[in-house]
Amino acid sequence: MLTKRIIPCLDVDHGRVKKGVNFVNLTDVGDPTEIARAYEAQGADELVFLDITATNEKRKAIVDTIASVASQVFMPLTVGGGVNTVADMQALLKAGADKVALNSAAVANPDLIRQGAEKFGAQCIVVAIDVRYQASQDRYQVVVNGGRKPVDLDALEWAQTAVAAGAGELLVTSMDKDGTKSGFDLPLYQALTQVVDVPIVASGGCGAIADFTNLFEETQVDAGLAASVFHFGELTIPQVKATLKAKGVTVR
Repeated sequence: MLTKRIIPCLDVDHGRVKKGVNFVNLTDVGDPTEIARAYEAQGADELVFLDITATNEKRKAIVDTIASVASQVFMPLTVGGGVNTVADMQALLKAGADKVALNSAAVANPDLIRQGAEKFGAQCIVVAIDVRYQASQDRYQVVVNGGRKPVDLDALEWAQTAVAAGAGELLVTSMDKDGTKSGFDLPLYQALTQVVDVPIVASGGCGAIADFTNLFEETQVDAGLAASVFHFGELTIPQVKATLKAKGVTVR
């Protein structure tokens, strides 16, 4: 059985870690390098670093901030936000990222996934998908531009397209659940793991240790990502891993 990963996420806005609810009402949490160091000390398996306003503000990800974080921590680092070209990917990987997350730019130009996978290897290319449930069509709809712009795209179909283009991993965030602490969107991840065969990182809604347990017992995802419960000390990574081990879930 593959080891399940526990991944904190740093949503960064102009060099500061922020956290909101349903992608809005952002609160300042702290310095990304300091927070990353603390998570490594706790035993986080990886760290996801998302520049949440880069795409909407039409600017590049903050390479200097990423270089600072990468110089201080040695766990794998996935970086996204404002990645629009192969050159952007190269700059982030050179700064110390292990994987690059593509979101809005990949929806606009799916060939960017192929270009990145061919140059750097599929293991470096993560396609991040922000979704919300669209009741009128009974489907999960893709949303881009930091959760601001819905597009006429079925999330399950887009996941399959992304994997076919070369994505080595998917980071899928439920906008309906984001910041609500009401649990992961289990039906979403159950559906996704039926249609793609790459690792899936589940994001959005974690509020308690039981949410991680439910995620790994009821879906086939490879990793659970959380932000606010870790940022504000409501849960620690050692607590989560100890509980999962006691439930028979394989963790590091």
